[in-house]
Amino acid sequence: MRKTLVQFIVALFIAIVTTTLYLHLSELYLPFEHKLKDFMFKARGEVKGDENIVIIDIDEKSLKALGQWPWSRDTVSTLLQNLAEYEVGIVGLDIVFAEPDNSSPKKVFQKLGLPFENVMDYDALLAQTIGDTPTIVGYVFALSNDGIAPEAAPKSNAIIVEKNRPENSFLIKPYRTILNIPSIQENAYSSGYFNTIPDNDGVVRSIPLVMQYDGIAYPALSLEMIRVMLDQKKISIVYDERGIEQIELGDIAIPTDFFGRMIVNYRGGSKSYRYISAVDIYNKTADASHVKGKIALLGTSAAGLLDLRSTPFESVFPGVEVHANALDNILNKNFIAKPIWAVGVDMAAIAIVALLTFTILLIPSAIFSFLSLVLLNSIIIGLHYYFMVYEGIIFHTFLLLLSANILFVLGQAINYFLEIKQKEMIKGKFASKVSPAVMNDILSTQGDVLSGREKEITVFFSDVRNFTNLSEAMGDPKSLIHLMNAYMDPMTDIIIKTGGTVDKFIGDAIMAYWNAPLHVDNHADKAVSAALEQLHHLRDLNAELRLSPEFKNAVTMSDKKGVPIIDIGIGINTGVAIVGEMGSSSRSDYTVIGDPINLGSRLESLCKYYSSKLNISNFTKEQLEGKYIFRFLDLVTVKGKSEPIEIWQVHDYDRVMPIPLYNVSKEELEKELQRYHEGIALYKKGLFEEALKIFEELDAKEDKTNQTIYAIYRERCLHYIEMPPQNFNGVFVHTSKG
Repeated sequence: MRKTLVQFIVALFIAIVTTTLYLHLSELYLPFEHKLKDFMFKARGEVKGDENIVIIDIDEKSLKALGQWPWSRDTVSTLLQNLAEYEVGIVGLDIVFAEPDNSSPKKVFQKLGLPFENVMDYDALLAQTIGDTPTIVGYVFALSNDGIAPEAAPKSNAIIVEKNRPENSFLIKPYRTILNIPSIQENAYSSGYFNTIPDNDGVVRSIPLVMQYDGIAYPALSLEMIRVMLDQKKISIVYDERGIEQIELGDIAIPTDFFGRMIVNYRGGSKSYRYISAVDIYNKTADASHVKGKIALLGTSAAGLLDLRSTPFESVFPGVEVHANALDNILNKNFIAKPIWAVGVDMAAIAIVALLTFTILLIPSAIFSFLSLVLLNSIIIGLHYYFMVYEGIIFHTFLLLLSANILFVLGQAINYFLEIKQKEMIKGKFASKVSPAVMNDILSTQGDVLSGREKEITVFFSDVRNFTNLSEAMGDPKSLIHLMNAYMDPMTDIIIKTGGTVDKFIGDAIMAYWNAPLHVDNHADKAVSAALEQLHHLRDLNAELRLSPEFKNAVTMSDKKGVPIIDIGIGINTGVAIVGEMGSSSRSDYTVIGDPINLGSRLESLCKYYSSKLNISNFTKEQLEGKYIFRFLDLVTVKGKSEPIEIWQVHDYDRVMPIPLYNVSKEELEKELQRYHEGIALYKKGLFEEALKIFEELDAKEDKTNQTIYAIYRERCLHYIEMPPQNFNGVFVHTSKG
């Protein structure tokens, strides 16, 4: 008992010290953490780079053919012109032309005192070529005071918005710019810096995507190239309480650290992308298919030009390929990052590892105890490797391994100095903590989780009407996706806000449920309220869509005023279903199954038949405590079921007029429904002629709130008048799903 208490105190102490190191003394352990992550990169191995990214390389071959660097500006101009003739998609310059070209004929004539007005100016030629080709120029920030006074600001067409920006920005703030000469900078469409800032050990593991100079934020070359390619105007920097959370470009959310730096998910060592010698472009001997439509970076791999970096894969790595990897990561949304919630996971992991190591120390056998420690170390490394490589999430590894192994060594020392009298006593204490009965309970609980459990839930199905026509009207998939996101995002938020669980998205349909996995009071009311909130929000959303030029094709499809661009039907049912983790051994999900789910889906499908927006079953209606305006629709047996159910339409909340979903007063709607339910009562009694008069009267109204139901009952009454039924019970049999 004494030994166990001492080991527990040591485990607690190690956990506290490790947490303190993690939060406040990162400079002590980060070099080791970086090396571990570098090892994981190397263990992952090479990954094929995006074939749409190519590097136009000022290599040794090009220097030998075209002369030493810097080349005259007419040579660079020819390179860019030839790339344009190859129909390159976009070119980014990982070089800066900070000084005028002294080899320019105009410059030479001027120095010699000769007339130079009509003489070729290589700088002007290059500036014009840059303006005429899809070229984004590069520049460099001097990060610290180098004794040179700051000069002009860079040129960028990007609009950078800082969301939730604190009083002091977390962006890196360089000292001055090293820009291209004015004629080039002014003629360029846009520009981006190509700084790479290594960690303290000299390895480049991240790049700053945005830096702030003279109070204005500017994008990196890779980020600016993608912005131009995607024809986006705005770059958003999103802050949280600790710093920068992510950078958003269109629908791309780029996770960064608190200072706006993106960890580079390197594809591998150098040459992960296609390199094309600059001289082959200059002489037009390159394969055109390797350039057409590609994203090209003009840079150098020549050792003498000193643009070499150290990366997790190689100590000598072309700087231009760092930017190629950054482009690849952003274009393919293949990021690795440490999200803010990972800090909480790391701290929880420190406590869990301390507890697990403490548990390992309780194992009587030294061999099994050591093997358990090896297994724990392997699990930590394996899990962190998996999350980094396959999920793009970085967790802290080094301190977990350090704390586990230090605690194990200290614990074994305690075992040695405070050795208990009998081995059987150790076994007895261990057995008292993990008895066979406790193990059986754990196994029993796991079995219940896997097999599921019965629970009453309220299930919700919604579906977009005429989605095929809508998708055809939108024309291109990108616009359709934007339209569906504009619809799906608020609909999902409403479900979650009311305590619901979104089970899945089935194309344009949503399935959700209430009262699982957590208990939800009044879950039937929550589901109906969520449905009505969605219908109300959809009304406002359609009004916004009509004003948006992006969705003009969808607006054209709904050519009548008042016809919704997006229209939905919702079905809700309440019943006992099976909830739990279900699926295969390799892939599973927490979901719900059973007859109540099937019935909920049928109710949604029947919205079309009854011209209703929200159908509920009598099982749901019986549990509602809130006040709503109902319409009895039918007593039916749906396909696959024998027992009849009641279908009710929920018009809206029972509240002060008017009723927003129908633009009628509450009195008008209640008057219509009163008359309608009189007809339903006659119909159920088999008084079809009397009921027919009421349904014909209601069907003739111009401002009716249901376009179909009166016609349905009018036709049924006519049928039964002509062919009187035997033992009529009011039940209608649906032979199809909707």
